[in-house]
Amino acid sequence: MRLVAPFVCAAALLPAVAAAATLTVDVEVPTLNVAEYHRPYVALWLEPAAGEPVNLAVWYDLKLKDNEGEKWLKDMRLWWRKTGRTLTMPVDGVSGATRVPGRHTVTFAGDQAPLAGLPAGDYTLHVEAAREVGGREVVSIPFTWPAPNSPAEARGNSELGRIRVAVE
Repeated sequence: MRLVAPFVCAAALLPAVAAAATLTVDVEVPTLNVAEYHRPYVALWLEPAAGEPVNLAVWYDLKLKDNEGEKWLKDMRLWWRKTGRTLTMPVDGVSGATRVPGRHTVTFAGDQAPLAGLPAGDYTLHVEAAREVGGREVVSIPFTWPAPNSPAEARGNSELGRIRVAVE
């Protein structure tokens, strides 16, 4: 009985820990010296070891007439296969405009969509970028939710720069 009690207490506190946690993702869109430059389309999503992917953000050209920007979303092939093709764009709280080259920080509260109710466990953050007349690249970083941890980071080689994820 004494061994069970700490686990019961920890399990009871877990939803409160998840609600208090925040996920911060830094995405660097590198400056490219190319003849024809178009801002990349970028998708950020979480993938649990088992279960459904969770979309965090999709940055694309929302202002093209006749929703033509949506036509190029499938160029983010991994995201498209995992979750993109089942979405009706734009998605409130997920869709956003493309970003200029530079560093961009997005923060998600554990008690709000899309992280509210996210089970504790091991996840992989995927960031995929695709650019018209350019390349495509995916950077993946494993981390644990909602345990606070040291930031993890990885670096892309062409379409993405440094990607950093932290749970605080």
